[in-house]
Amino acid sequence: MKSPVDIAARTAWGEARGEGVAGLHAVLNVIANRVAQPGWWGHDIVSVCTARSQFSCWNMTDPNRSALLRVTRADPQFRQALDLALLLLRQTLPDSTGGADHYYDWRSKAPLWAQPQFYTKTLGHHAFYRIGLKGDAS
Repeated sequence: MKSPVDIAARTAWGEARGEGVAGLHAVLNVIANRVAQPGWWGHDIVSVCTARSQFSCWNMTDPNRSALLRVTRADPQFRQALDLALLLLRQTLPDSTGGADHYYDWRSKAPLWAQPQFYTKTLGHHAFYRIGLKGDAS
């Protein structure tokens, strides 16, 4: 099994490698915010990242999955993701999302859970939301 730092970095890279450092950072913040409120989406970094239907890059049918399983430190963005994931593990990664625990690519149709009262901010192509465990969101 890969380490929590590796899994978090692969998740961030798989979800936001086209969004630069700020996008990688924001996805890692969502992971941290979910870990801070354990529940149906997991209880630690690995379970939160790999929970079914939570981060699409881990879905068996997602084309990003094979890419994230193959990426190495030779990729500069993956190295950045690893550095940020280490800060996440040390609990020293500042939250750039306003406490968000969900996000989606705003260029696609908004999911049902993306209601205005939960919105925190937009970074790049991702709109971030804080839903917590009250909703039926995924």
